[in-house]
Amino acid sequence: MVNSNNRPLILVTNDDGHKAGGLEKLIGLAAEFGDLVVISASESQSGRSHAITIKDPIKYKMVEEREGYTRYLVKGTPVDGVKLLLCSLLDRHPDLILSGINHGTNSSTSVVYSGTMAAAIEGAIHHIPSIGFSLLDYRPNADFDAAEAHIRHIIYKAINAGLPKGVCLNVNIPAVPEKELKGIKVCRQTNGYWEEQFQEREDPRGSKYAWLTGSFTNREPEAVDTDEWALKNNYISIVPVKTDLTAHEVIPRIRDWEEKRQTSEKERKI
Repeated sequence: MVNSNNRPLILVTNDDGHKAGGLEKLIGLAAEFGDLVVISASESQSGRSHAITIKDPIKYKMVEEREGYTRYLVKGTPVDGVKLLLCSLLDRHPDLILSGINHGTNSSTSVVYSGTMAAAIEGAIHHIPSIGFSLLDYRPNADFDAAEAHIRHIIYKAINAGLPKGVCLNVNIPAVPEKELKGIKVCRQTNGYWEEQFQEREDPRGSKYAWLTGSFTNREPEAVDTDEWALKNNYISIVPVKTDLTAHEVIPRIRDWEEKRQTSEKERKI
């Protein structure tokens, strides 16, 4: 792909499949800032997290190419698509990776399961400024227009101000009319979890199967510095996400375990 007029090269992807309305909206907004290479899955990859394909070949094809725009379709996960472009199909790394706009929330612990955010995290691993966008509306015909100005602003800042290496942004947008959006809150990830339930069912042949359902539980509903609070109060939440999952503050405690164990073993030998 040839970069036209020295414009930034932006990689756009998603996890809802190539026909998703959120992807088309993000493509339109990203095109205002640079040349695009788009890669999307042939079907939805929601909930696939950072899964990659290793036991089967990854099939892909270019479906469109014109000046400043190339589009691929891949039979694989969002991370498969990003890796394929970064490591094989592109002759240089993009200046920015955008993932989404996801149909549904990726706030709090949902970031762990999200294919949308996994694509952004993969970009962060490669030290490329990356952003995952999500709208709290699961409908196929969700309205993404209300947040256009805010999304433009976030893209502009990411291109011009950059992000620290190894960090990407998790952006979640409440599904409210533009006039009800109060602005943007930079916050931390809520301490919450999904309480899964499985509906036991039986198919016509008598084989049992389970259908996953569940509900989200916020462990800190009164905290005002979290993404869940921001969204509940009609703010767009931005959470900086690191690829380093180390619980640094716990290291001394675990070291203490080992020191006590070693001391105990020495005492037994004596």
